[in-house]
Amino acid sequence: MSLKSINPTQTKSWKKLRNHFNEIKDVHMKDLFKEDSDRGIDFSIKWEDFYVDYSKNRITQETLNLLIELANEIDLKDAMSKYFRGDVINKTEQRAVLHTALRSTEDDEVFVRGKNIIPEVFSVKNKIETFTNNVINGTLKGSTGKSFTHVVNIGIGGSDLGPAMVVDALQYYKNHLTTYFVSNVDGDHVSEVIKKLDPETTLFVIVSKTFTTQETLSNANTIRQWFLKSANKEAIAKHFVAVSTNTEKVKEFGIEEENIFPMWSWVGGRFSLWSAVGLTISLAVGYNNFDLLLKGAHKMDQHFKNEKFKSNIPVVLALISVWYNNFFDAETEALIPYSQYLNQFANYLQQGIMESNGKGNDRSGSPINYQTGTIIWGGPGTNAQHAFFQLIHQGTKLIPADFIGFVKSLHGNKDHQNKLVSNYLAQTEALLNGKTEKEVLKELKSKRLAEPEINTLLPFKVFTGNKPTNSIFINKLTPESLGKLIALYEHKIFVQGIVWNIFSYDQSGVELGKQLASTILDEINNKASHSHDSSTENLLKHYRQEG
Repeated sequence: MSLKSINPTQTKSWKKLRNHFNEIKDVHMKDLFKEDSDRGIDFSIKWEDFYVDYSKNRITQETLNLLIELANEIDLKDAMSKYFRGDVINKTEQRAVLHTALRSTEDDEVFVRGKNIIPEVFSVKNKIETFTNNVINGTLKGSTGKSFTHVVNIGIGGSDLGPAMVVDALQYYKNHLTTYFVSNVDGDHVSEVIKKLDPETTLFVIVSKTFTTQETLSNANTIRQWFLKSANKEAIAKHFVAVSTNTEKVKEFGIEEENIFPMWSWVGGRFSLWSAVGLTISLAVGYNNFDLLLKGAHKMDQHFKNEKFKSNIPVVLALISVWYNNFFDAETEALIPYSQYLNQFANYLQQGIMESNGKGNDRSGSPINYQTGTIIWGGPGTNAQHAFFQLIHQGTKLIPADFIGFVKSLHGNKDHQNKLVSNYLAQTEALLNGKTEKEVLKELKSKRLAEPEINTLLPFKVFTGNKPTNSIFINKLTPESLGKLIALYEHKIFVQGIVWNIFSYDQSGVELGKQLASTILDEINNKASHSHDSSTENLLKHYRQEG
Protein backbone atom coordinates (compact mmCIF):
# COMPACT_ATOMS: atom_id res chain seq x y z
CA MET A 1 0.00 0.00 0.00
CA SER A 2 1.27 3.47 -0.86
CA LEU A 3 1.31 6.54 1.34
CA LYS A 4 -1.76 8.73 1.61
CA SER A 5 -1.69 12.10 -0.13
CA ILE A 6 -2.90 14.82 2.24
CA ASN A 7 -2.10 18.48 1.70
CA PRO A 8 -1.08 19.61 5.22
CA THR A 9 -2.13 23.21 4.62
CA GLN A 10 -5.71 22.10 4.00
CA THR A 11 -6.06 20.33 7.35
CA LYS A 12 -7.97 21.73 10.32
CA SER A 13 -4.88 21.50 12.53
CA TRP A 14 -2.80 23.57 10.08
CA LYS A 15 -5.36 26.34 10.20
CA LYS A 16 -5.30 26.16 14.00
CA LEU A 17 -1.51 26.36 13.92
CA ARG A 18 -1.66 29.42 11.68
CA ASN A 19 -3.97 31.18 14.13
CA HIS A 20 -1.84 30.06 17.06
CA PHE A 21 1.31 31.33 15.33
CA ASN A 22 -0.21 34.77 14.92
CA GLU A 23 -0.92 34.82 18.66
CA ILE A 24 2.57 33.82 19.87
CA LYS A 25 4.99 34.77 17.09
CA ASP A 26 6.34 37.75 19.03
CA VAL A 27 6.53 36.04 22.43
CA HIS A 28 10.02 35.98 23.93
CA MET A 29 11.21 32.66 25.29
CA LYS A 30 12.53 34.42 28.40
CA ASP A 31 8.94 35.18 29.33
CA LEU A 32 7.94 31.56 28.80
CA PHE A 33 10.65 30.46 31.23
CA LYS A 34 9.50 33.07 33.77
CA GLU A 35 5.94 31.80 33.53
CA ASP A 36 6.94 28.13 33.99
CA SER A 37 9.79 27.38 36.37
CA ASP A 38 9.68 23.71 35.32
CA ARG A 39 9.83 24.43 31.58
CA GLY A 40 13.30 22.89 31.26
CA ILE A 41 11.97 19.62 32.67
CA ASP A 42 8.56 19.69 31.00
CA PHE A 43 10.06 20.24 27.54
CA SER A 44 12.69 17.52 27.61
CA ILE A 45 12.93 13.79 26.90
CA LYS A 46 15.23 11.36 28.74
CA TRP A 47 15.78 8.13 26.84
CA GLU A 48 18.58 5.67 27.56
CA ASP A 49 21.84 7.67 27.32
CA PHE A 50 20.15 10.60 25.52
CA TYR A 51 18.80 13.73 27.16
CA VAL A 52 16.97 15.96 24.68
CA ASP A 53 16.03 19.45 25.87
CA TYR A 54 13.74 21.32 23.47
CA SER A 55 12.60 23.96 25.98
CA LYS A 56 14.58 26.73 24.26
CA ASN A 57 12.10 26.89 21.39
CA ARG A 58 9.43 29.42 20.54
CA ILE A 59 6.67 27.02 21.46
CA THR A 60 4.14 26.45 24.20
CA GLN A 61 2.33 23.30 25.26
CA GLU A 62 -0.48 24.36 22.94
CA THR A 63 2.00 24.51 20.05
CA LEU A 64 3.07 20.94 20.72
CA ASN A 65 -0.50 19.75 21.09
CA LEU A 66 -1.44 21.30 17.75
CA LEU A 67 1.63 19.88 16.01
CA ILE A 68 0.76 16.42 17.32
CA GLU A 69 -2.82 17.00 16.19
CA LEU A 70 -1.40 17.70 12.72
CA ALA A 71 0.63 14.47 12.86
CA ASN A 72 -2.52 12.56 13.71
CA GLU A 73 -4.62 14.30 11.05
CA ILE A 74 -2.18 13.38 8.28
CA ASP A 75 -2.09 9.83 9.73
CA LEU A 76 1.62 9.70 10.57
CA LYS A 77 1.11 6.42 12.44
CA ASP A 78 -0.21 4.73 9.30
CA ALA A 79 2.77 6.01 7.32
CA MET A 80 5.18 4.72 9.97
CA SER A 81 3.57 1.26 9.80
CA LYS A 82 4.04 1.18 6.03
CA TYR A 83 7.65 2.39 6.40
CA PHE A 84 8.66 -0.41 8.77
CA ARG A 85 6.49 -3.06 7.11
CA GLY A 86 8.15 -2.74 3.72
CA ASP A 87 5.29 -1.24 1.71
CA VAL A 88 6.20 0.54 -1.53
CA ILE A 89 6.46 4.06 -0.10
CA ASN A 90 9.04 5.17 -2.70
CA LYS A 91 6.26 5.28 -5.26
CA THR A 92 8.11 6.94 -8.14
CA GLU A 93 10.67 4.12 -8.17
CA GLN A 94 8.27 1.39 -6.96
CA ARG A 95 10.47 0.50 -4.00
CA ALA A 96 10.18 -0.19 -0.31
CA VAL A 97 12.36 1.87 2.04
CA LEU A 98 13.97 -0.56 4.44
CA HIS A 99 17.29 0.65 5.77
CA THR A 100 15.71 -0.11 9.15
CA ALA A 101 15.70 -3.83 8.24
CA LEU A 102 19.50 -3.75 8.00
CA ARG A 103 19.75 -3.28 11.77
CA SER A 104 16.89 -5.59 12.75
CA THR A 105 17.39 -8.62 14.99
CA GLU A 106 17.80 -12.05 13.45
CA ASP A 107 14.36 -13.25 14.61
CA ASP A 108 12.54 -10.31 12.96
CA GLU A 109 10.51 -10.78 9.81
CA VAL A 110 10.35 -8.10 7.10
CA PHE A 111 8.81 -9.02 3.76
CA VAL A 112 9.57 -7.59 0.32
CA ARG A 113 7.37 -8.99 -2.43
CA GLY A 114 6.41 -11.89 -0.19
CA LYS A 115 9.96 -12.86 0.81
CA ASN A 116 11.44 -12.42 4.29
CA ILE A 117 14.62 -10.41 3.68
CA ILE A 118 16.15 -10.79 7.16
CA PRO A 119 17.99 -14.10 6.47
CA GLU A 120 19.65 -12.47 3.42
CA VAL A 121 20.59 -9.41 5.49
CA PHE A 122 22.29 -11.59 8.10
CA SER A 123 24.02 -13.67 5.42
CA VAL A 124 25.68 -10.49 4.14
CA LYS A 125 26.51 -9.37 7.71
CA ASN A 126 28.21 -12.69 8.32
CA LYS A 127 30.21 -12.23 5.11
CA ILE A 128 31.25 -8.73 6.22
CA GLU A 129 32.30 -10.10 9.62
CA THR A 130 34.41 -12.90 8.17
CA PHE A 131 36.08 -10.68 5.59
CA THR A 132 36.74 -7.93 8.15
CA ASN A 133 38.31 -10.29 10.65
CA ASN A 134 40.50 -11.92 8.00
CA VAL A 135 41.84 -8.55 6.82
CA ILE A 136 42.44 -7.18 10.32
CA ASN A 137 44.18 -10.29 11.69
CA GLY A 138 46.28 -10.71 8.56
CA THR A 139 44.81 -14.02 7.39
CA LEU A 140 43.80 -12.34 4.14
CA LYS A 141 46.86 -10.88 2.43
CA GLY A 142 47.78 -9.02 -0.72
CA SER A 143 49.18 -10.58 -3.89
CA THR A 144 52.79 -10.50 -2.61
CA GLY A 145 51.96 -12.11 0.73
CA LYS A 146 52.01 -8.91 2.77
CA SER A 147 49.24 -7.96 5.20
CA PHE A 148 47.06 -4.99 4.41
CA THR A 149 47.89 -1.69 6.07
CA HIS A 150 45.65 0.70 4.09
CA VAL A 151 42.03 0.65 2.91
CA VAL A 152 40.70 2.99 0.20
CA ASN A 153 36.94 3.45 -0.20
CA ILE A 154 35.99 4.48 -3.74
CA GLY A 155 32.45 5.82 -4.01
CA ILE A 156 30.41 9.00 -4.05
CA GLY A 157 27.25 10.34 -2.40
CA GLY A 158 25.85 7.81 0.04
CA SER A 159 28.65 5.42 -0.89
CA ASP A 160 31.14 7.91 0.53
CA LEU A 161 29.54 10.44 2.89
CA GLY A 162 28.12 7.92 5.37
CA PRO A 163 31.17 5.66 5.72
CA ALA A 164 33.55 8.65 5.73
CA MET A 165 31.57 10.41 8.45
CA VAL A 166 31.32 7.31 10.65
CA VAL A 167 34.99 6.36 10.29
CA ASP A 168 35.92 9.91 11.25
CA ALA A 169 33.46 9.94 14.14
CA LEU A 170 34.75 6.62 15.49
CA GLN A 171 38.46 7.17 14.96
CA TYR A 172 38.97 6.67 18.72
CA TYR A 173 37.95 3.04 18.09
CA LYS A 174 40.05 2.56 14.95
CA ASN A 175 42.50 -0.28 14.51
CA HIS A 176 45.87 -0.33 12.72
CA LEU A 177 44.40 0.08 9.22
CA THR A 178 44.75 3.53 7.66
CA THR A 179 41.62 4.54 5.76
CA TYR A 180 41.20 6.92 2.82
CA PHE A 181 38.14 7.96 0.84
CA VAL A 182 38.14 8.86 -2.85
CA SER A 183 34.94 10.42 -4.15
CA ASN A 184 35.31 13.50 -6.35
CA VAL A 185 35.93 12.96 -10.05
CA ASP A 186 38.53 15.74 -9.71
CA GLY A 187 41.73 13.95 -10.74
CA ASP A 188 43.75 15.90 -8.19
CA HIS A 189 41.77 14.21 -5.42
CA VAL A 190 42.60 10.64 -6.44
CA SER A 191 46.20 11.61 -7.30
CA GLU A 192 46.80 12.98 -3.80
CA VAL A 193 45.51 9.76 -2.24
CA ILE A 194 47.58 7.54 -4.54
CA LYS A 195 50.74 9.36 -3.42
CA LYS A 196 50.21 7.92 0.09
CA LEU A 197 49.71 4.28 -0.95
CA ASP A 198 51.80 1.16 -1.31
CA PRO A 199 50.13 -1.12 -3.89
CA GLU A 200 51.38 -4.23 -2.09
CA THR A 201 49.55 -3.43 1.15
CA THR A 202 46.45 -1.54 0.03
CA LEU A 203 42.91 -2.92 -0.20
CA PHE A 204 40.43 -1.06 -2.42
CA VAL A 205 36.68 -1.11 -1.78
CA ILE A 206 34.65 0.05 -4.81
CA VAL A 207 31.10 1.02 -3.83
CA SER A 208 28.62 1.51 -6.66
CA LYS A 209 25.16 -0.02 -6.83
CA THR A 210 25.11 -0.13 -10.65
CA PHE A 211 28.89 -0.11 -11.16
CA THR A 212 28.30 2.62 -13.75
CA THR A 213 28.55 5.81 -11.65
CA GLN A 214 30.87 8.12 -13.60
CA GLU A 215 32.85 9.50 -10.68
CA THR A 216 33.34 6.14 -8.99
CA LEU A 217 34.28 4.23 -12.13
CA SER A 218 36.66 6.98 -13.27
CA ASN A 219 38.48 6.87 -9.94
CA ALA A 220 38.43 3.06 -9.82
CA ASN A 221 39.92 2.79 -13.31
CA THR A 222 42.60 5.40 -12.56
CA ILE A 223 43.59 3.48 -9.44
CA ARG A 224 43.48 0.20 -11.36
CA GLN A 225 45.88 1.60 -14.00
CA TRP A 226 48.23 2.84 -11.26
CA PHE A 227 48.05 -0.54 -9.51
CA LEU A 228 48.88 -2.47 -12.70
CA LYS A 229 52.12 -0.55 -13.10
CA SER A 230 53.56 -2.72 -10.34
CA ALA A 231 51.32 -5.82 -10.47
CA ASN A 232 49.69 -8.18 -12.95
CA LYS A 233 45.96 -8.45 -13.68
CA GLU A 234 45.62 -11.54 -11.51
CA ALA A 235 46.63 -9.44 -8.49
CA ILE A 236 43.49 -7.29 -8.89
CA ALA A 237 41.43 -10.09 -7.36
CA LYS A 238 43.57 -9.92 -4.20
CA HIS A 239 43.40 -6.13 -3.75
CA PHE A 240 39.96 -5.04 -5.01
CA VAL A 241 36.50 -5.83 -3.63
CA ALA A 242 33.15 -4.34 -4.62
CA VAL A 243 29.80 -3.48 -3.11
CA SER A 244 27.39 -3.63 -6.04
CA THR A 245 24.39 -5.28 -7.66
CA ASN A 246 26.03 -5.50 -11.11
CA THR A 247 27.96 -8.76 -10.79
CA GLU A 248 28.93 -8.97 -14.47
CA LYS A 249 30.45 -5.46 -14.61
CA VAL A 250 32.35 -6.08 -11.39
CA LYS A 251 33.78 -9.36 -12.70
CA GLU A 252 34.82 -7.61 -15.94
CA PHE A 253 36.84 -5.21 -13.76
CA GLY A 254 38.77 -8.21 -12.43
CA ILE A 255 37.11 -8.71 -9.04
CA GLU A 256 36.23 -12.26 -8.04
CA GLU A 257 32.60 -13.09 -7.34
CA GLU A 258 33.38 -14.12 -3.77
CA ASN A 259 34.62 -10.55 -3.15
CA ILE A 260 31.38 -8.93 -4.31
CA PHE A 261 29.11 -7.73 -1.50
CA PRO A 262 25.48 -7.30 -2.55
CA MET A 263 23.21 -4.26 -2.24
CA TRP A 264 19.43 -4.08 -2.48
CA SER A 265 17.03 -1.80 -4.33
CA TRP A 266 15.06 -1.21 -1.11
CA VAL A 267 17.98 0.68 0.45
CA GLY A 268 18.51 4.25 -0.74
CA GLY A 269 22.11 5.33 -1.19
CA ARG A 270 22.02 8.05 1.45
CA PHE A 271 20.74 5.52 4.02
CA SER A 272 23.05 2.68 3.02
CA LEU A 273 25.93 2.85 5.50
CA TRP A 274 24.14 0.13 7.51
CA SER A 275 24.53 -2.30 4.59
CA ALA A 276 27.64 -3.67 2.91
CA VAL A 277 28.29 -0.04 1.95
CA GLY A 278 29.56 0.11 5.54
CA LEU A 279 32.28 -2.47 4.78
CA THR A 280 34.96 0.21 5.11
CA ILE A 281 33.52 1.17 8.51
CA SER A 282 33.77 -2.46 9.61
CA LEU A 283 37.36 -2.67 8.37
CA ALA A 284 38.32 0.59 10.08
CA VAL A 285 36.85 -0.03 13.54
CA GLY A 286 36.30 -3.78 13.58
CA TYR A 287 33.12 -5.73 12.97
CA ASN A 288 32.06 -5.70 16.63
CA ASN A 289 31.97 -1.91 16.65
CA PHE A 290 30.16 -1.86 13.29
CA ASP A 291 27.58 -4.22 14.79
CA LEU A 292 27.20 -1.94 17.84
CA LEU A 293 26.53 0.95 15.45
CA LEU A 294 23.68 -1.09 13.94
CA LYS A 295 22.38 -2.11 17.36
CA GLY A 296 22.21 1.54 18.44
CA ALA A 297 20.25 2.44 15.31
CA HIS A 298 17.88 -0.46 15.98
CA LYS A 299 17.20 0.87 19.49
CA MET A 300 16.28 4.26 18.02
CA ASP A 301 14.07 2.47 15.46
CA GLN A 302 12.17 0.82 18.29
CA HIS A 303 11.85 4.10 20.19
CA PHE A 304 10.50 5.84 17.08
CA LYS A 305 8.18 2.96 16.22
CA ASN A 306 6.66 2.44 19.66
CA GLU A 307 6.89 5.67 21.67
CA LYS A 308 3.93 8.06 21.91
CA PHE A 309 4.36 11.16 19.77
CA LYS A 310 4.66 13.54 22.74
CA SER A 311 7.79 11.72 24.03
CA ASN A 312 9.10 10.48 20.69
CA ILE A 313 12.42 12.22 19.97
CA PRO A 314 12.39 12.09 16.14
CA VAL A 315 8.71 13.07 16.00
CA VAL A 316 9.06 16.02 18.38
CA LEU A 317 12.19 17.38 16.64
CA ALA A 318 10.62 16.94 13.20
CA LEU A 319 7.42 18.75 14.17
CA ILE A 320 9.36 21.63 15.72
CA SER A 321 11.36 21.88 12.50
CA VAL A 322 8.11 22.06 10.49
CA TRP A 323 6.92 24.81 12.87
CA TYR A 324 9.92 26.99 12.03
CA ASN A 325 10.05 26.14 8.34
CA ASN A 326 6.40 26.66 7.54
CA PHE A 327 5.25 29.26 10.03
CA PHE A 328 8.33 31.35 10.91
CA ASP A 329 9.69 30.99 7.34
CA ALA A 330 13.07 29.87 8.68
CA GLU A 331 14.84 28.40 5.66
CA THR A 332 17.91 26.87 7.30
CA GLU A 333 18.87 24.75 10.29
CA ALA A 334 22.34 24.60 11.82
CA LEU A 335 23.86 21.43 13.29
CA ILE A 336 26.50 22.13 15.92
CA PRO A 337 28.15 19.03 17.38
CA TYR A 338 30.43 19.83 20.32
CA SER A 339 32.87 17.12 19.32
CA GLN A 340 35.62 17.35 16.76
CA TYR A 341 34.95 13.69 15.97
CA LEU A 342 31.65 14.79 14.38
CA ASN A 343 33.20 17.39 12.10
CA GLN A 344 31.62 15.70 9.04
CA PHE A 345 28.19 15.20 10.58
CA ALA A 346 26.54 18.28 9.03
CA ASN A 347 28.01 17.42 5.62
CA TYR A 348 26.60 13.91 5.89
CA LEU A 349 23.13 15.13 6.86
CA GLN A 350 23.09 17.71 4.09
CA GLN A 351 22.62 14.84 1.66
CA GLY A 352 20.26 12.90 3.89
CA ILE A 353 17.95 15.85 4.52
CA MET A 354 18.26 18.03 1.42
CA GLU A 355 18.23 15.23 -1.14
CA SER A 356 15.29 13.57 0.63
CA ASN A 357 13.00 16.52 1.29
CA GLY A 358 14.05 18.98 -1.40
CA LYS A 359 10.92 18.31 -3.46
CA GLY A 360 8.49 20.65 -5.23
CA ASN A 361 5.66 18.25 -6.10
CA ASP A 362 3.38 16.50 -3.66
CA ARG A 363 2.51 12.80 -3.64
CA SER A 364 -0.28 13.42 -6.13
CA GLY A 365 2.18 15.02 -8.55
CA SER A 366 0.83 18.54 -8.04
CA PRO A 367 3.12 21.57 -7.58
CA ILE A 368 3.53 22.56 -3.92
CA ASN A 369 2.69 26.09 -2.78
CA TYR A 370 4.25 25.79 0.69
CA GLN A 371 7.83 25.34 1.86
CA THR A 372 9.41 21.87 1.99
CA GLY A 373 12.92 20.89 2.98
CA THR A 374 15.39 22.80 5.08
CA ILE A 375 18.87 23.98 4.16
CA ILE A 376 21.30 22.16 6.46
CA TRP A 377 24.69 23.51 7.43
CA GLY A 378 26.95 23.70 10.44
CA GLY A 379 30.24 22.67 11.98
CA PRO A 380 31.75 21.53 15.25
CA GLY A 381 31.77 23.76 18.33
CA THR A 382 33.77 25.53 19.57
CA ASN A 383 35.23 26.22 16.11
CA ALA A 384 31.81 27.32 14.90
CA GLN A 385 31.62 29.98 17.60
CA HIS A 386 34.60 31.70 15.97
CA ALA A 387 33.19 31.28 12.47
CA PHE A 388 29.46 31.74 11.87
CA PHE A 389 27.85 32.24 15.28
CA GLN A 390 27.83 36.02 14.76
CA LEU A 391 25.10 35.54 12.15
CA ILE A 392 23.02 33.34 14.46
CA HIS A 393 23.35 35.73 17.41
CA GLN A 394 22.90 39.13 15.78
CA GLY A 395 21.99 38.56 12.15
CA THR A 396 18.61 39.24 10.57
CA LYS A 397 17.80 35.59 9.88
CA LEU A 398 16.08 33.14 12.21
CA ILE A 399 18.28 30.04 12.33
CA PRO A 400 17.09 27.18 14.56
CA ALA A 401 20.05 25.08 15.68
CA ASP A 402 20.63 21.62 17.12
CA PHE A 403 23.42 21.51 19.69
CA ILE A 404 24.83 17.99 20.09
CA GLY A 405 27.05 17.42 23.11
CA PHE A 406 28.61 14.61 25.12
CA VAL A 407 28.89 14.42 28.89
CA LYS A 408 32.13 12.44 28.87
CA SER A 409 35.20 12.79 26.69
CA LEU A 410 36.87 9.73 25.22
CA HIS A 411 40.44 10.50 26.23
CA GLY A 412 39.43 11.67 29.70
CA ASN A 413 40.89 15.19 29.74
CA LYS A 414 38.53 16.68 32.32
CA ASP A 415 39.89 20.23 32.04
CA HIS A 416 39.23 20.37 28.31
CA GLN A 417 35.85 18.68 28.66
CA ASN A 418 34.71 21.17 31.29
CA LYS A 419 35.63 24.03 28.97
CA LEU A 420 33.92 22.36 26.02
CA VAL A 421 30.69 21.67 27.91
CA SER A 422 30.66 25.15 29.44
CA ASN A 423 30.66 26.55 25.90
CA TYR A 424 28.01 24.03 24.79
CA LEU A 425 25.69 25.14 27.57
CA ALA A 426 26.54 28.85 27.47
CA GLN A 427 25.81 29.31 23.78
CA THR A 428 22.23 28.04 23.98
CA GLU A 429 21.67 30.20 27.07
CA ALA A 430 23.07 33.24 25.26
CA LEU A 431 20.90 32.56 22.21
CA LEU A 432 17.89 32.27 24.49
CA ASN A 433 18.40 35.35 26.68
CA GLY A 434 20.45 37.70 24.56
CA LYS A 435 21.56 40.90 26.28
CA THR A 436 19.20 43.81 26.91
CA GLU A 437 19.98 47.49 26.46
CA LYS A 438 19.82 47.89 30.23
CA GLU A 439 22.38 45.13 30.75
CA VAL A 440 24.69 46.54 28.08
CA LEU A 441 24.44 50.03 29.56
CA LYS A 442 25.41 48.76 33.00
CA GLU A 443 28.35 46.82 31.52
CA LEU A 444 29.65 49.81 29.55
CA LYS A 445 29.35 52.12 32.52
CA SER A 446 31.32 49.67 34.64
CA LYS A 447 34.19 50.16 32.19
CA ARG A 448 34.03 53.92 32.91
CA LEU A 449 33.63 54.88 29.31
CA ALA A 450 32.63 58.41 28.36
CA GLU A 451 28.93 58.93 27.70
CA PRO A 452 29.36 59.70 23.96
CA GLU A 453 31.29 56.45 23.51
CA ILE A 454 28.64 54.54 25.48
CA ASN A 455 25.89 55.94 23.26
CA THR A 456 27.84 54.99 20.15
CA LEU A 457 28.55 51.42 21.28
CA LEU A 458 25.20 50.68 22.90
CA PRO A 459 23.16 49.49 19.87
CA PHE A 460 25.99 47.25 18.67
CA LYS A 461 26.27 45.40 21.97
CA VAL A 462 22.58 44.52 22.33
CA PHE A 463 21.51 40.92 21.62
CA THR A 464 17.80 40.34 21.07
CA GLY A 465 18.02 36.66 22.05
CA ASN A 466 14.93 34.52 21.41
CA LYS A 467 17.00 32.33 19.07
CA PRO A 468 15.72 28.72 19.15
CA THR A 469 17.89 25.70 19.92
CA ASN A 470 17.56 22.01 20.74
CA SER A 471 20.12 20.41 23.04
CA ILE A 472 20.88 16.74 22.41
CA PHE A 473 23.07 15.69 25.33
CA ILE A 474 24.54 12.16 25.07
CA ASN A 475 26.56 10.45 27.78
CA LYS A 476 29.46 9.41 25.56
CA LEU A 477 30.37 9.05 21.88
CA THR A 478 30.31 5.29 21.30
CA PRO A 479 29.47 3.22 18.22
CA GLU A 480 26.07 2.52 19.75
CA SER A 481 25.25 6.13 20.62
CA LEU A 482 26.37 7.26 17.16
CA GLY A 483 24.02 4.69 15.62
CA LYS A 484 21.17 6.10 17.70
CA LEU A 485 22.01 9.67 16.67
CA ILE A 486 22.14 8.94 12.94
CA ALA A 487 18.88 6.97 13.09
CA LEU A 488 17.25 9.84 15.00
CA TYR A 489 17.85 12.17 12.06
CA GLU A 490 16.79 9.52 9.53
CA HIS A 491 13.41 9.25 11.23
CA LYS A 492 13.15 13.04 11.53
CA ILE A 493 13.55 13.18 7.73
CA PHE A 494 10.77 10.63 7.34
CA VAL A 495 8.33 12.51 9.58
CA GLN A 496 8.96 15.81 7.79
CA GLY A 497 8.39 14.17 4.41
CA ILE A 498 5.10 12.73 5.58
CA VAL A 499 3.95 16.11 6.90
CA TRP A 500 4.95 17.87 3.68
CA ASN A 501 3.18 15.22 1.57
CA ILE A 502 6.23 14.42 -0.56
CA PHE A 503 8.16 11.34 -1.61
CA SER A 504 11.36 11.57 0.43
CA TYR A 505 13.18 8.59 -1.03
CA ASP A 506 13.70 9.35 -4.70
CA GLN A 507 16.16 11.90 -6.10
CA SER A 508 15.19 12.77 -9.66
CA GLY A 509 16.78 16.19 -9.19
CA VAL A 510 20.21 14.58 -9.20
CA GLU A 511 19.79 13.18 -12.70
CA LEU A 512 19.40 16.21 -14.99
CA GLY A 513 22.90 17.59 -14.39
CA LYS A 514 24.37 14.13 -14.96
CA GLN A 515 22.61 13.84 -18.33
CA LEU A 516 23.82 17.24 -19.49
CA ALA A 517 27.36 16.47 -18.28
CA SER A 518 27.41 13.40 -20.56
CA THR A 519 26.39 15.56 -23.51
CA ILE A 520 29.09 18.15 -22.81
CA LEU A 521 31.73 15.46 -22.24
CA ASP A 522 30.89 14.07 -25.68
CA GLU A 523 31.52 17.52 -27.12
CA ILE A 524 34.85 17.85 -25.31
CA ASN A 525 36.14 14.39 -26.22
CA ASN A 526 34.66 13.91 -29.68
CA LYS A 527 34.14 17.49 -30.85
CA ALA A 528 30.44 16.77 -31.22
CA SER A 529 28.04 19.67 -31.57
CA HIS A 530 25.02 20.28 -29.35
CA SER A 531 22.87 23.29 -28.69
CA HIS A 532 23.39 25.26 -25.47
CA ASP A 533 22.55 28.65 -24.06
CA SER A 534 25.10 31.37 -24.87
CA SER A 535 26.63 31.28 -21.39
CA THR A 536 27.36 27.55 -21.55
CA GLU A 537 28.60 27.88 -25.14
CA ASN A 538 31.09 30.58 -24.15
CA LEU A 539 32.29 28.69 -21.08
CA LEU A 540 32.81 25.55 -23.15
CA LYS A 541 34.68 27.56 -25.76
CA HIS A 542 36.90 29.04 -23.03
CA TYR A 543 37.70 25.58 -21.68
CA ARG A 544 38.66 24.29 -25.12
CA GLN A 545 40.93 27.28 -25.73
CA GLU A 546 42.61 27.35 -22.33
CA GLY A 547 42.46 23.67 -21.33
